[in-house]
Amino acid sequence: MVRFPSQRLANLFDALVAESLPQEELARRFNVSTRTVRADIHDLNAILTDYGALLVLNRGSGYQLNIHDEQRFATLRQQAPRRNRTPRSSAERIPALMVRFLNSAYACKMEDLADEWYVSRGTLQSDMSEVRDRLARYDLTIETKPRHGMKLFGKEAAIRVCLTDIMYTASLDERDSYLLASGTLPFDILARLTPSWHQSLAGGVKLTDEGEHYLALYCSVAIKRIQEGYPLPEFTMEDVDEQIKATSTQMARLIEPLTGKGFSVVEQNYLRIHIAARRVQDINPSAINADDDETLVDYLLSYINTHYNYDLQNDGQLRADLLTHIKTMITRVRYQITIPNPLLANIKQHYPMAYDVTLAAVNSWGKYTPYVISENEIGYLVLHIGVGLERHYNIGYQRHPQVLLVCDSGNSTVRMIQAMLARKYPQITVTQVISLRQYEQLTALEEDFVISTARLMEKNKPVMVLAPFPSDYQLEQLGKLVLVDRTRPYMLEKFFDEKHFMIVHRPMTQQTLFKQVCAQLKREGVVEKDFYPSVVEREAIVSTMLGEGIALPHSLGLLAQQTVIYTILAPQGIAWGENETAYVVFLLAINKTDYEEAMAIYELFVTFVRERSMPRLRDSGSFAEFKAVAIDSLSRA
Repeated sequence: MVRFPSQRLANLFDALVAESLPQEELARRFNVSTRTVRADIHDLNAILTDYGALLVLNRGSGYQLNIHDEQRFATLRQQAPRRNRTPRSSAERIPALMVRFLNSAYACKMEDLADEWYVSRGTLQSDMSEVRDRLARYDLTIETKPRHGMKLFGKEAAIRVCLTDIMYTASLDERDSYLLASGTLPFDILARLTPSWHQSLAGGVKLTDEGEHYLALYCSVAIKRIQEGYPLPEFTMEDVDEQIKATSTQMARLIEPLTGKGFSVVEQNYLRIHIAARRVQDINPSAINADDDETLVDYLLSYINTHYNYDLQNDGQLRADLLTHIKTMITRVRYQITIPNPLLANIKQHYPMAYDVTLAAVNSWGKYTPYVISENEIGYLVLHIGVGLERHYNIGYQRHPQVLLVCDSGNSTVRMIQAMLARKYPQITVTQVISLRQYEQLTALEEDFVISTARLMEKNKPVMVLAPFPSDYQLEQLGKLVLVDRTRPYMLEKFFDEKHFMIVHRPMTQQTLFKQVCAQLKREGVVEKDFYPSVVEREAIVSTMLGEGIALPHSLGLLAQQTVIYTILAPQGIAWGENETAYVVFLLAINKTDYEEAMAIYELFVTFVRERSMPRLRDSGSFAEFKAVAIDSLSRA
């Protein structure tokens, strides 16, 4: 019976038993670099060899599990699932601590928890900083009294929503986590509630599967809180339609017997708000209240057009999608009902440009409204706007290979080669067709490579000799030149330069850095005076830390006269946001004319994060060294 040396190896094994996966997908799932994936596969194979199996990389499908001794492999699969009796990591302890405080009627002492979980008091104190930050998002606080311990204070509605969010996150975790095994969350009540749940919703309000699941989780939490003597206090609400009232009445009949104490009118009213907040509506845009929803959609799309040069105002599909989503979003923000967004981190990385565009637009609208739209809500808006951008713009900017065609065989041969290239490799852009004599007169080439019908002396770019009727081998060799990633190296060459590169060897604050860099860009005429305050304002909304010690400060809107990326390496680190440190900073000054390349610029930095390149970038001693590390990181992605 095997015991994997780390949880990641165990999870990697489970993933590859279920299906074949390429290393890029594994790197994304486990938030590691492709190099780490290869190292983990090597370690797994060292274990699996003794059990008659091996992970083999197949071109096109990824890593596949090959079993050559079923009997020995069966002994590996017979391992019983392990129950986590204590939270083993900070990632498990933080939600476990939150649940402990949320459920406890009395003060908790760190010493008692440390003894129970076999960790030091200092370890728990370190986790408590994050616990307090997360609870503060729900307006919940923890107060400490000497000799008594720590106790949570806040509204009952906030406690329930917080518990539901934690329960929702735990329910998505397929691993054998502590919270699933501890019994501190009401999954037992959920199991009793679920069999009749779909029946209570049949023919009533339309919900997504995710919305229905979340509502069931909330009701499980509500039942437990009522059982333990924590009913909701008085709650006032606006009137809702008859369909929501009918659905909530059906649900109340199902819930009441499980509480053992009844389900009050106040509880039913709050349940109705939760139903309304998750309702899916097939709405005709003309039927929506223009004072709320349509005005907000108009404002968002107008802001994006004005400040980022993306005109989405006439996209009927996007407008309808936003109106439908915002209708229920307004209900949620009005009653301070939070919804989890488990995809938020992925959204930020998959749609980084759309995220910044949406965040800026929502923040601008927030100056004129009492509503506060959470980052989770913004994430869902980003999905709609990101898809809208992809429909209308070349957001996934790719630099196609630029090719010089040299041919002395006549016009018909040139046309035949051009037709063949368009058929086999349509991404090729033939910039010009010249003769052999013209080629010999050139001193240097701007194109990526040369295709010629005769042998040539190479200048500064490679030459591919191609017959008028090329062989399969020649086409394969041409493919190797065509399919090279030119987008990211091109971006490095175009937007990064030594003039806008700096290594900070002394302690420096974020504010000082912004002042110094923005002042230099202003002197050079790259930006105007409104750029610096806009960078400061953007940073105040949400930290621009992308991850792995890499930060991307920028303005609200594309305010630069020309696009420049200022690279700052800080080996000692710069304090960034809440309890974060930036070691590599890319200050973005992007011009509106480069709006289609902006997404590819963001993708560069996302690649650095995925490949865990920060330590190597941070330790570069010069611009040339930085560029070499950057190119190496991008080539391995």
